[in-house]
Amino acid sequence: MGRNISSVKARIKEEHFFDYSLLFVVLFLLGFGLVMVYSASSYDASTSKSFNYDAAYFLKKQAFAAVLGIVVMFAVAFVPYRFWERFAFLGYGVSLVLIFLVLTPLGIEANGARRWLNLGISVQPAEIAKLAIILFLASLICKMKGNIRTRKGFWTVVGVPVPICLCVWKITDNLSSAIIIFGIAILMLFVASPEYKRFFIIGGLILGFAVLAVVFLQNMSTEQLQGAGFRSARVLAWLSPEDYASGTGFQTLQSLYAIGSGGLFGKGIGQSMQKLGFLPEVQNDMIFALICEELGIFGGICVIMLFVLLIWRCMVIASNASDLFGALLVVGVLGHVAIQVILNIAVVTNTIPNTGISLPFISYGGSSVMFLLIEVGLVLSVGRGIRLKENT
Repeated sequence: MGRNISSVKARIKEEHFFDYSLLFVVLFLLGFGLVMVYSASSYDASTSKSFNYDAAYFLKKQAFAAVLGIVVMFAVAFVPYRFWERFAFLGYGVSLVLIFLVLTPLGIEANGARRWLNLGISVQPAEIAKLAIILFLASLICKMKGNIRTRKGFWTVVGVPVPICLCVWKITDNLSSAIIIFGIAILMLFVASPEYKRFFIIGGLILGFAVLAVVFLQNMSTEQLQGAGFRSARVLAWLSPEDYASGTGFQTLQSLYAIGSGGLFGKGIGQSMQKLGFLPEVQNDMIFALICEELGIFGGICVIMLFVLLIWRCMVIASNASDLFGALLVVGVLGHVAIQVILNIAVVTNTIPNTGISLPFISYGGSSVMFLLIEVGLVLSVGRGIRLKENT
């Protein structure tokens, strides 16, 4: 009798979740990025002795980084994400050391900036720092538990990314990456802390300071502006790019010309005019302008929607994660992608002052692609930790 009852009881079968939608979006963005990198860089590469007159020079390097990143992504995805928690503090320290190594003979200078390391392959320490801060803060917030609600706990978490941000800014002269790292930290803290009033106060103070700085720059004399640095010139070029058309406003104007000339559906892939020596660094920070020129506003909106889908899938995984550590890891990756996408498109459309920020998975840059894929691997690993229960 007992045996018959047990046989008719519903058995629970547990299966691991795997987000194929997220994987598809990431792989599609990677493939699309390779096409656009080739379209953007083929002319310059084929006409330059520095690149051996090889039209596919940038494509080959980007494809190598993408393939290597995909391999590492799958390796990370099938390792339980809790395994990486033990390396959180070590990763934080290593990322600081690597930033300082930029000052040694291992450092590589390109386009007037010393931001890379020669470790057999070219690596940008700022990209490692973004991953390290996500791991470290996720681990720290989990260990602090309820103490994060206190003033001391709150400011402790706020202070953790400051040394890395200052080193990235001052040593590698990369303010944009420092802003992204700090933004990731604030978003993770925002999700973990219920004290939202503090964030509104901090945000209001930062906004007020930015407005005052812009007003101050506008009222500076020509002699004062000459000694204020290139970032001040970029702010003024943002306000009135036509007045700086031959200098700091040149790239911004060319980007706007590219977007405007693309119209609704674009000129077609490979048909861009701005990439023929008019728009500097088109395969890097300005690749979204090329997308709009060749595929039109419709193509640009499609790319934005793909990123929205990617962020939404990350939100689904974060909200269903089996523990706080996993949820915070996903939030950190989500924040990294979202902040870079928003800032990159804002720069290209002259919504904010020009600064060097790449478009995730699409812009040329091996370090960026590899470490973004590692972060996606962490998200997939957290997703696999979600157990699906099915009645059989």
